[in-house]
Amino acid sequence: MTTTPAAPRAILFDLDGTLADTAPDLAAAVNLLRSVRGLAPTDYAVLRPTASAGARGMIGAAFGMTPDDDGYVALRDEFFSNYEAAMAVHSRLFDGIPALLEGIEAAGLPWGVVTNKSQRFTVPLLPQIGLGHAACAISGDTTAHAKPHPAPLLEAANRLQLAPAQCWYVGDDLRDIQAGKAAGMLTIACGWGYCGATEPASWQADYLFQQPHELLALLRAALAGSALAA
Repeated sequence: MTTTPAAPRAILFDLDGTLADTAPDLAAAVNLLRSVRGLAPTDYAVLRPTASAGARGMIGAAFGMTPDDDGYVALRDEFFSNYEAAMAVHSRLFDGIPALLEGIEAAGLPWGVVTNKSQRFTVPLLPQIGLGHAACAISGDTTAHAKPHPAPLLEAANRLQLAPAQCWYVGDDLRDIQAGKAAGMLTIACGWGYCGATEPASWQADYLFQQPHELLALLRAALAGSALAA
C-alpha cells in the first residue's frame, strides 16, 4: 500500500518478535532440556528464527520433533516449566518500541497485545518487561482459536469497543498477517522480528517496516490526514 491509510482508533501488536525480544529466554528453556539430557546446546542462531512459534518451534529446532511425535507432550510440558521459571531474565523490548508506544499514547490512542502465548505466560510476563499497561491483552487460549484464526483479534477489538476495521495489527509472523486480514484490520509486518522461515515481503501485508519508528511515522501521517479531512 502506497497511500496513507485512514487513521486507526487503536493499534494491536503481536508479542514475541514484535514488541519484545523474548527469544533468549525461550532458547535458554529449550537448551536446559538438552543440558539435563547430556546434550550440547543448540546454537542460538538456529533457535531464534523459531521463537514466534513457541514450544513447537523451539522443540522442533532443538530436537527435530513435531507435536505428532511420541514424547513431544512430555518434552513440551518440561519446556513450559523451564520457561515459566525464568521468562524475563534476558527478554526486553526491541529498540524503538518504548518510543513507539509513547507516541501512540501521546496521540490519545490505546494499544494492545494479541499473542499466541498462553495466559500462563502472558499475564506475568507483560508487567515484567514494561507492557503491563496495555489496554488489552489477548493470549493464545483466551478464545477458542489461536492465530491465524481471526478470533483473538476480534476479541481484542471487542474489548476496546471498536470495529475491527478501526484497528491496525502488527506482527512478525505470517500467521499474524493472515489473522489480521481475516479480521478485517490493516496489517503491518515488522521486519525487525523473528519472521520465521518465510520472507515478510511475501506475506502481502499492507505495510512492511524494518524499524518501529517507521510505524510511528505512518500513524502520524494517518492522523494528520484525518485531521485535514475533518
